[in-house]
Amino acid sequence: MGSSIIKGRAWVFGDDVDTDLIYHNKYLAVTDPAEMPQYAFEYYPGKENFAREVQNGDVVVAGTNFGCGSSREHAVYCLKEGGIPVVLAESFSRIYYRNAVNNGYPVLVAPGISSKFKDGDEIEVNLDTGEITNLKSGEKIHGDAVTDLEKEIMAHGGLLQYIKAHAGKE
Repeated sequence: MGSSIIKGRAWVFGDDVDTDLIYHNKYLAVTDPAEMPQYAFEYYPGKENFAREVQNGDVVVAGTNFGCGSSREHAVYCLKEGGIPVVLAESFSRIYYRNAVNNGYPVLVAPGISSKFKDGDEIEVNLDTGEITNLKSGEKIHGDAVTDLEKEIMAHGGLLQYIKAHAGKE
C-alpha cells in the first residue's frame, strides 16, 4: 500500500455531502475511472474549481454523513483516481464507506475533524494509528486507523481481487 503517512493540503467540506455533489449523475455514462476526476465536486457550492485546483496528495476533510445518497462507485473513483489518498470525515454514509473499502480506498472516521481545518491547511494523516495533525496549528486529533483487513484489501487493489487471491484458502 505504500507509506502509512500522508501529507497534503486540506479541502474542507460540510455535512451531508451527497454523491451528486461529489460526482454528479449527469456524468454516470463515463465508465473509465481515469476520466472521472475532472468532474469531482463540480456542483458543490464554492468548490466548483476543485478538479482544476486539487493537487496530487491533497486530502478531503468533511463533516457528518459524507457520501450519502445514491450507491455510486463513481463518487469513490473520482477522488481515488484524482490523487486524493484519503478522505477524512466525522462520519460516512454506510454505502459510501462500503464502496470505498470494496475499492481499496482508505476513508477514516475522525469525530470533530471538520472544525479543526480550513481549506489549504497542511495536514498529516497516519493511516496506521489514525492520528491526524494540522501542521499549521500543531493540533492533533485521533480518528479510526485503517484496519488490518482494510490494508489487505487495499494491497490487493480492492475486495474482488482480495477474494480472488484468497479463494480456496482456509
